[in-house]
Amino acid sequence: MSIRVALTHATRYRYDRAVSLAPHVVRLRPAPHCRTSIPSYSLRIKPEEHFLNWQQDPFGNHQARLAFLRPARELTVEVDLIAEMSTINPFDFFVDSYAETYPFAYEATLAGELAPYREAVAHGDRVAALVDDLRASAVRPGRRSIDVLVDVNREMPRRLRYDIRMEPGVFDPDETLSRGHGSCRDFAWLEVAVLRRLGYAARFVSGYSIQLKPDIAALDGPSGVSEDAADLHAWTEVYLPGAGWVGLDPTSGLPAGEGHIPLACTAMPATAAPISGSYSSAGTASAGRIGEEFTFEMRVRRLDETPRVTQPYREDQWAAIQALGRQVDRDLERLDVRLTMGGEPTFVSIDDRDAPEWNIAALGAGKRAAADRLLRRLRARFAPGGVLHHGQGK
Repeated sequence: MSIRVALTHATRYRYDRAVSLAPHVVRLRPAPHCRTSIPSYSLRIKPEEHFLNWQQDPFGNHQARLAFLRPARELTVEVDLIAEMSTINPFDFFVDSYAETYPFAYEATLAGELAPYREAVAHGDRVAALVDDLRASAVRPGRRSIDVLVDVNREMPRRLRYDIRMEPGVFDPDETLSRGHGSCRDFAWLEVAVLRRLGYAARFVSGYSIQLKPDIAALDGPSGVSEDAADLHAWTEVYLPGAGWVGLDPTSGLPAGEGHIPLACTAMPATAAPISGSYSSAGTASAGRIGEEFTFEMRVRRLDETPRVTQPYREDQWAAIQALGRQVDRDLERLDVRLTMGGEPTFVSIDDRDAPEWNIAALGAGKRAAADRLLRRLRARFAPGGVLHHGQGK
């Protein structure tokens, strides 16, 4: 069962005069390891006079490199994609036996390949204190590795308040702890720092978050969004031998699921920015500071839904079914059609009750005659003129 949705993401930069656009890098294409099926994707750029080359960065992420031919007063980057929102079990994996419990050491070759993701993040006393606190509670030797990760991830929203920050950049992990709040990217980078200090290989993820309104309200816990929504988001991935990269969302404290669409996964946040580039004055005649206006738009709409237990029909389908039912009721009443429900009496003859026909045989001479007499008596008593039906059954 799935819900197919269309996501549109438009980013616009407008300038008060023509500017020369330096080469830009756009990281807004789903990563190769994205677990959510993306059957359709398109990227449109304005100004239309440009060169676009698809590349892969050192971490395997897709990125578009743009080169512009002449000055422009506007730069627009628009993404359209279709996503199949089929439920994903975030724990559908096996872990190699040597890494099942904490702590463990990555096998030598694998450790070398994961070196960029194991490099310690610069931090101060607050991160060290948080790690010590976690070691005293959730991160205990002998616990299952996945249980340790789940508990560490849940601690982030318990200790910090989530905020929406429009200014660029990512807080230093200690600054996030000092403030007691931050955005999704601040949470993600803090968790990367904590996980690496605990011995895990972890990386920063920039991507899309799609949240659909639930069919029914939750019996306990958060009920989710009141309307379908999509936004740019950030979370963490940790490498478990045998399982590969496992997504953790420290903003919600939950594992990453079908609504998490990774775009860029890197060793540090700076190289995961959705769009990077610069501009300069297009000529010597232009003087003064260049005025810039930045806007973005994100919307998601449902294209198709598979009927499911919690919502077998859409609201308009239910309305059509109910309208048809009311019309049928009116027609039956107008035509004086009367519906009754009959019963199927089960009986055993008072005579020769141990005979096969009353125990194991489907029919017998006595049973047929007794049944016919009973049927005619019932018709005379309850339904004079009714149709008699003789049939087989069980």
